[in-house]
Amino acid sequence: MHKMFELIKKDTWVFPYLKSYKKLLVLIIFLGFMTTFSGAALMFTSGFLISRSAQIPENILMVYVPIVLTRAFGIGRPSFRYAERLVSHNWVLKIVSVFRRRLYELVETGTKSVYAKSQTGEVLNVLDNDLFKIENFYLRTLFPTVIGLVVYVLIAIGVGVFNWGFALAILLVLGMTTIVAPMVTLAVNGARDFKQQQLEGQLYTDLTDSVMGLQDWVLAGRTQELFDRQQNDFDGINKIKSKQAHFNWWRDMFSALVIGAAAVILLIFATRQFGDDNFAVNWIAAFVLAIFPAEDALTSISTGIGEWPRYQDSIERLNNMAAESKNEGQQTSDQSTEEIKNPEIKFNQVNFGYNDSRLVLENLNLTIKNGEKLAILGQSGAGKTTLLKLLLGDEQPNSGAITINNQSINTLQQQRSSIISVLDQQPHLFASSVANNLRLGNLAATDEELWHVLKQVALSDLVGSLPEGLETPMTEMGNRFSGGEQQRFALARVLLQDTPIVVLDEPTVALDPITELNVLKTIFDALSDRTIIWVTHHLTGIEFVNDVIFIENKRISMQGAPEQLMTTEPRFKKLLQMDHGSLTDI
Repeated sequence: MHKMFELIKKDTWVFPYLKSYKKLLVLIIFLGFMTTFSGAALMFTSGFLISRSAQIPENILMVYVPIVLTRAFGIGRPSFRYAERLVSHNWVLKIVSVFRRRLYELVETGTKSVYAKSQTGEVLNVLDNDLFKIENFYLRTLFPTVIGLVVYVLIAIGVGVFNWGFALAILLVLGMTTIVAPMVTLAVNGARDFKQQQLEGQLYTDLTDSVMGLQDWVLAGRTQELFDRQQNDFDGINKIKSKQAHFNWWRDMFSALVIGAAAVILLIFATRQFGDDNFAVNWIAAFVLAIFPAEDALTSISTGIGEWPRYQDSIERLNNMAAESKNEGQQTSDQSTEEIKNPEIKFNQVNFGYNDSRLVLENLNLTIKNGEKLAILGQSGAGKTTLLKLLLGDEQPNSGAITINNQSINTLQQQRSSIISVLDQQPHLFASSVANNLRLGNLAATDEELWHVLKQVALSDLVGSLPEGLETPMTEMGNRFSGGEQQRFALARVLLQDTPIVVLDEPTVALDPITELNVLKTIFDALSDRTIIWVTHHLTGIEFVNDVIFIENKRISMQGAPEQLMTTEPRFKKLLQMDHGSLTDI
């Protein structure tokens, strides 16, 4: 409970909107109460009508008013329920539209690089799952709980008008279902929900491994083991769900017994209060029957509170995303920046390790001058991609500094897309036109500018030969074009983005040797006036760069121009011969 109240106090997503839309909230609570009130009033007047009619009144006018009220409350209950659902869903859609816009803004600030942390499944989970949970939080937890508590209090006040002793008894008995049952549900289902989330996470991982590695399972003859592993995951989740359903059944049974006990108390109360009068005796059935429609409103509190743990993680995650974005924005705004035109990049005594584990890079010193063409080589896991993440600001060094023109990379995050562009292994080409795909690099680019960059990447003749020219559909993933052509289209985007620094993250790794060399030549020709940082496993095209570094054992083990390394480093010469001869990875 303490954790829940702390979250409510610090929340900037869900609960602040209760105040912003308080009039609508009051209307929802009123309509929800009137739904329950109409149901209770219907039973109340029906009970009176049945009892009074059993006395055989002398004239139909003696029961005319309860007949009219029965009809009115019978119509009022579904009408108020419909109106309450209409208004509450309007509330939710209004709030969630604000959430989505706010969330998209947060995601946009955190996804400015191919290496950004928020480009993982976590963002998809937030977009698809967390906002859906918050919708349910309002509809299934917040509104029913508030309405149920209002009904609970007003029932006690209604009885208290006649007898405060019985009102206290009703308050205590109904408190078993409105206060005790929700707390027990929260304790029991909270632990089970946490366990279920762990199992679902494990199931997701296992299913991903199974689907992606299905061929290996089949070839290894271990399909039964694969089936058994998945079945164990499903059995674990189903076991928890079965326990929750069993608990919920007994809880609802307990709530029904509590309502029954409340009905008995009301029977005793009404008998003592009205049993001595021949006319007032008709109120006994009215008071007893009126409690039963309140059951839905009261028991919904337990159901809603019990689902709180399912929403808690989503609310915490959204608040954490907002807090991190605010801190990053504040850090950026606190330091002035200047436009980067002739960049000089410096890594000064940089140390980095993931999650406080062993260092991946240690005491790294590197200067990349404006217009330099640098190749970064090394074995898989040596730290090449880590170096790029540090350069882009997606990871922070444990110690040391990374600067561009003496400005910390952290202060340049808001303008990063105008400083650094990235061409990676498999750029995505969308199922849209050639023009739209190119304009991803510059939305304001004219058709003339598109043709210019297409000429630079040797694609103008190809696109010009297509019947629809720039409006030719790419098709999904750009499959109508070859791998080399896809990379050239991606390069055209980079040219339109017009950044002084271009990062090449193994852009030709999936191409055949001849196409690879042709694409590399096109890239380096088109980007001749830019600073290029090229991560590669191959030495094919190494003659296009003027500096090479090898990352090995956490640091730079070799550095120099290709011609220099050919004469001073026998290992480099051997690797070059091997690569050109057998095209074997380093």
